[in-house]
Amino acid sequence: MAEIKSTMEKVMERAARMGGGPAVDLGAAERMKDGMRLGAAWLRGEAADLAQRLASLDAAARAHVQRGVVQTLLRNIFLPRAADQIGQAAKAMEGLVAVGQANGELLTVCGEMKKILDHYLQHRDQLKQQLEGQFVRQMEMMEKTLAQQTGMAMKLSPAQHPKFQEEWQRLQTELNQQYGRALEQHKQLIEQHLTPLN
Repeated sequence: MAEIKSTMEKVMERAARMGGGPAVDLGAAERMKDGMRLGAAWLRGEAADLAQRLASLDAAARAHVQRGVVQTLLRNIFLPRAADQIGQAAKAMEGLVAVGQANGELLTVCGEMKKILDHYLQHRDQLKQQLEGQFVRQMEMMEKTLAQQTGMAMKLSPAQHPKFQEEWQRLQTELNQQYGRALEQHKQLIEQHLTPLN
């Protein structure tokens, strides 16, 4: 364990030299980790009232713990693959609002992020339906050909067509980049607002 710690100390010292700033306080790094654990515990429902927990700390510790909490909460806001994943992001945004003590600007940014996530899912579903519609005719022709060749009727879905998967992957990549950039900009605004310490 001593080796790990000495390696971490070397990394921190090197980072401080590269940044041209003072040596990194290992206590600050530990407090930040405490904040990350607190954020994770809050997301799991194991910790109550983030704002109160942060307010109970002295100012120096609070800044580092808050940074850890904010980083953990922001990591849990991502483009969902399914509608049920929006709940995790909503919980994380609720935590950010609590940390920011319901600041109006923060509420606005979180509201915009929620809209981005909702629109992303709607847009994704719409694109998939449109793409499936484009492949329906081709699949019907393939079904007829296979029925003639095998003598058995088959029902194929557009997702079984190799070109469908290729096109769907391309569309998803474009969509993820577009919505991912917007989401990342909002997350950066929140981070700057809630963690002014650099």
